Amino acid sequence: MVVRCSSFGINGMDGYRVEIEATLRQGLAAFDMVGLPDTAVKESRDRVRSAMVNCGFTIPNAHITLNLAPADIKKEGPIYDLPIAVALLKLTHRIRTELSGCAFIGELSLGGEVRPVKGVLSMVIKAAQCGIEKIYVPRQNVNEAAVVKGISVYPVSDIVELKQLLNGELNAKPAKASPCENKAQTEFLPDFSQVKGQYEAKRALEIAAAGGHNILLIGPPGSGKSMLAKRLPSILPDMSFEEMIETTKIHSIAGTLHGNGLVTVRPFRAPHHTVTPVGLGGGGSGAIRPGEVSLAHNGVLFLDELPEFSRNALEVLRQPIEDGSITISRSAQNCTYPCSITVVAAMNPCPCGYFGDESHHCTCSEMKINRYINRISGPLLDRFDIHIEVPPVKFEELRNTEVTETSAEIKRRVNAARELQRNRFKGSEVKCNAKINAAQFDEICIIDSAAEKTLKNAFVSLGLTARAYDRVLKVARTIADLEQSEVIRSEHVLEAVQYRSLDRKYWSRGK
Repeated sequence: MVVRCSSFGINGMDGYRVEIEATLRQGLAAFDMVGLPDTAVKESRDRVRSAMVNCGFTIPNAHITLNLAPADIKKEGPIYDLPIAVALLKLTHRIRTELSGCAFIGELSLGGEVRPVKGVLSMVIKAAQCGIEKIYVPRQNVNEAAVVKGISVYPVSDIVELKQLLNGELNAKPAKASPCENKAQTEFLPDFSQVKGQYEAKRALEIAAAGGHNILLIGPPGSGKSMLAKRLPSILPDMSFEEMIETTKIHSIAGTLHGNGLVTVRPFRAPHHTVTPVGLGGGGSGAIRPGEVSLAHNGVLFLDELPEFSRNALEVLRQPIEDGSITISRSAQNCTYPCSITVVAAMNPCPCGYFGDESHHCTCSEMKINRYINRISGPLLDRFDIHIEVPPVKFEELRNTEVTETSAEIKRRVNAARELQRNRFKGSEVKCNAKINAAQFDEICIIDSAAEKTLKNAFVSLGLTARAYDRVLKVARTIADLEQSEVIRSEHVLEAVQYRSLDRKYWSRGK
């Protein structure tokens, strides 16, 4: 007799179906598992055996063989504990109902409780696509699973409860996604109204949010660079449902949801400058996992003290920033994770931090300043659309009690500019001005004659690269969108050029 039940695994961002086949034959008691299981899957034998015994079930004194199909894909993690237990309960006639149309995901404790696992959302999406009607998941994972339409999701706490559900001894309704399940994500966000002074920097961050542009903040210690960066999520445009699903899948795979449902607030990730290339880009010695650049997908990746990051870690960012995705290759597996992010970086203008500061004396030589700036490669600097200087805040500005613009007021302008871009790029893969490709430039970045003359003067006098030229034009397009202007005018280009501080000042010295 062969018993079959369905489960699912994870490969990169997507789930795949796994069939659990169980059979027994008379002979010496044994528990064999085949189908390319890793160590965690092989250890399921002991977890399942202990869980069943402690819940009052018996395991037959026979030779049991379990197969995890397809046999040519390596099975990883403890997610197959629950379907293995279900197959054994069916094999011993403890479960009387048919298992076709059902799937099971979950890890078991030695006492039989069902523990949460990673990647449930991706697996449930795949189950719905495969025509599975019912799926049983750990109770702690039900919020993320319940958002998937076209499939009934049932939470389970232990294998006794699961057996009663399958046999009809308990009446249970499928879980529904709750609109209040994400209260932990709606915690207080820092507001721009709390920032004293720094009007130019706040304007630059508004432009970055409106067009999805990467931005580099340059200023002495204590000028408010980190404070400004942490407030950027409060003015980013609202997430679409598709963005929520894609972001939640990544965090589900990484195990950072902690029982919450959809991620409804754009992520803000701020890794320390000691982060390794693998920590930033993803990978690992075992199963491939997303890194910080993917965990920030559809949100902000904040790199404080940019020159202090290792050169190898920073170079990991070059391709993902440009393409919006990162591919991690191993001998037996390739995974591609999305990483459409806004990169916000902060740095001092020199090693001591006070170059150009009127209130402090800079002790750095020109050679030290150039060496400090040159820690960041030219190609990486070119990928920042906006460079903005953040000067120290004056005493009068700190004591000023005038109420400044709130994040909500700025966000209304950002949403209006993004709505223009959504209509402009409808039907294409481009979502914002920062991602305009070469084929779209002439059609989208329409400039008048005065603006073209201004752009030419800036290109020649600053010695801009072709990539920097593109960046200036994209930023000017966003500035025009904030003013609801179809044509890019001279003042838009002039403002965009002002956001190339390194081209105008520091980087030119580094050459």
